Amino acid sequence: MMTDTAEQPRRSARYPSKARTARGKKWGFTALGVIAGIGLGVVMFQQFGPAEIEYEVVAFEVIDDDTLDIKLSVTRQDPSQEAVCIVRARSRDGSETGRREVLVPASDASTVVLDSTVKTSQRPGMGDGYGCSFNVPEYLRAP
Repeated sequence: MMTDTAEQPRRSARYPSKARTARGKKWGFTALGVIAGIGLGVVMFQQFGPAEIEYEVVAFEVIDDDTLDIKLSVTRQDPSQEAVCIVRARSRDGSETGRREVLVPASDASTVVLDSTVKTSQRPGMGDGYGCSFNVPEYLRAP
């Protein structure tokens, strides 16, 4: 069987060698992996990066069968912005028995400590925070 040398370039152009195909796939997978990694990094930073506002329950004290005092430390990246935090009382079984919104006024200090009293529907067992936000409801703002 005799092959024409003129056919050889056309055949190799039409059917690339395995080495050439594997190299292209390798770079394609590498590029896809880099793009996916960058996308994942951006999403992770948005979800778990530094928060604009953080809180921590410093202490709580059960006053009586329907009252809990709670001390909350709030740290803001921009302390000139007022915020609201929700504190709550929980019974010994973990169910929520009382809740209160607390205004965190604008301040010069990035961290402030607030005291609040929460009225409860049954004897409280502990106090904790539910969350903080910069979306302060109008009824909490001073007139």
